[in-house]
Amino acid sequence: MRALSEAEAESHMGLVPGWQLENKALTRTFEFEDFRGALEFVNQLGKLAEEAGHHPDIDIRANRVRLVLTTHDASGLTEKDFDLAAKLGKLA
Repeated sequence: MRALSEAEAESHMGLVPGWQLENKALTRTFEFEDFRGALEFVNQLGKLAEEAGHHPDIDIRANRVRLVLTTHDASGLTEKDFDLAAKLGKLA
């Protein structure tokens, strides 16, 4: 799978509200009521990521979950990143 150009990635941003472009990656921080809510979200997103065969970098800190999506094999963003970001946005 080929990496999207910067212009292509920018044009896809409307499909993933709440996400940011950061160094050839999509990033987003989700905030929950408490740590338990953050863990439940991570467990749910794990199922989606496994189904997609595409795994985000996950940072859990108290009630916040920060996700970073990029396709390492392509050295940048691909359609897979945007597809998973859209699904994860709906999950939250």
